[in-house]
Amino acid sequence: MIHKIFEIRALLKSDDRSSFHSGNIDLDRFFQRFAGQNQFRHHIGTNYVAILENQITGFVTISSGEMATEFLQSAIKRRLPNYPLPVLRMARLAVDKNFQGAGLGKRLLKTVLMLALEMRERYGCVGVVVDAKPEAVRFYSSFGFMKLELISGELGDRPQPVSMFIPVGLIDKCVKNASQ
Repeated sequence: MIHKIFEIRALLKSDDRSSFHSGNIDLDRFFQRFAGQNQFRHHIGTNYVAILENQITGFVTISSGEMATEFLQSAIKRRLPNYPLPVLRMARLAVDKNFQGAGLGKRLLKTVLMLALEMRERYGCVGVVVDAKPEAVRFYSSFGFMKLELISGELGDRPQPVSMFIPVGLIDKCVKNASQ
């Protein structure tokens, strides 16, 4: 459980990302080199950062997206129209090596889920989609995310992510679990 006070906010142009190291070279490279230009120049995603004493201790990248109902379980699919549906897409989540195991990943996930609830009210959103690394599937499953079936999108020689979804109706319960 986190005992220190972390501020979670959107990344600023002035934030120093150079000292962030999660232990995953792909996530670190993205955050240090591309997160800023994707957010501030291309406007294709927003990065939320956890800050402690002016140091970035974690980040999560989100963007808007859409999803076809054919990927959903029939119980959920039945209640939705059969055309592309608005979702919040979580692209990356990482915690600095010095802060791993302290519950910060849960806090960042809770931030994303709260943004999905806000998106639902303001623009429409049926849930959150994440392409989870195989080692993160258990983490997301513990919050109610379910696996989606993919028709295409193989990455060749790279580890295949597992597409997962949580419907907005389950997010309130998930937010409570993330607070524990």
